[in-house]
Amino acid sequence: MTTQVQGVKRSGSNIPWGKTLAWIGLALLLIITLFPFWWMVRTALTGPQSLFRDTGSLLPVDPTLIHFRRVLGLVDTETAVAMGGSGQSINFGRALMNSIIVTAVVVFFQVLSCAMAAYAFARLRFPGRELIFGLYIAALMVPAIVTTIPNFILVRQFKLLNTYAGIVAPTLLMTPFAVFFLRQFFLGVNREVEEAARIDGASIWTSFIRVVVPITMPALTTLAIVTMINTWNNYLWPLIVGSDERVRVLTVALGIFRTQTPQGAPDWTGLMAGTTLAIIPTFIIFMLLGRKILDSIQFTGFK
Repeated sequence: MTTQVQGVKRSGSNIPWGKTLAWIGLALLLIITLFPFWWMVRTALTGPQSLFRDTGSLLPVDPTLIHFRRVLGLVDTETAVAMGGSGQSINFGRALMNSIIVTAVVVFFQVLSCAMAAYAFARLRFPGRELIFGLYIAALMVPAIVTTIPNFILVRQFKLLNTYAGIVAPTLLMTPFAVFFLRQFFLGVNREVEEAARIDGASIWTSFIRVVVPITMPALTTLAIVTMINTWNNYLWPLIVGSDERVRVLTVALGIFRTQTPQGAPDWTGLMAGTTLAIIPTFIIFMLLGRKILDSIQFTGFK
């Protein structure tokens, strides 16, 4: 009886220390990762006269929404300067629309063209297929900065500076990573599914659209999300070819806003407010479609 009681006590005091430490470690990493985002929001909500007061406080000092109103153009210049802010403003609505247009065009055409190219590499037989695909893989080792100057010269020669076409040109169609990424998923689709469609009279195009695309939708959604985030956050190329306000995207508008401060120091509160508003669309889309990324990682095709 005593042995049984001791056995119960021992089993009851068993604590999964490994899992506990793992969860603690993950919680610490999460806090470290999210802290810069919280500090950005905290700065955006801090009163204009209190930015450098109580800098150790984790909560906004004299919280206000005036900086968001300034960024959105709802406060006149005199009021903004009187409250300690910058006299500069961002044409946020125009920059937001430009970012949406550029991102939507790049995502649509890149997913479409990369899906067709990846399906061709995975299923079709044509001379030089392996050589061409090898060149695609080799292109992954070329840093993007290396092609910046040649792309700029080409865009300038075509007179596409300060146009939407010039901004989207380098990433509009196929990219090596996207083609490689989708090809691996297409190879995981059982050929019998496509052969059954062929027996029913479907062409290669019909089989691709009605059979393969629905099966690999998690992968296509993942590529769309990754492409959207990269395009939305792109700064260098839009700055080089699209600095004009007519086509200026949000990242470029925020960068210009940071440098145009009459007081000499950056308008940190206004800049953080604009940055907070700029990340909201990507955050919402990632929260709504983030599950698709996990589904694509677990995807193995139909057997």
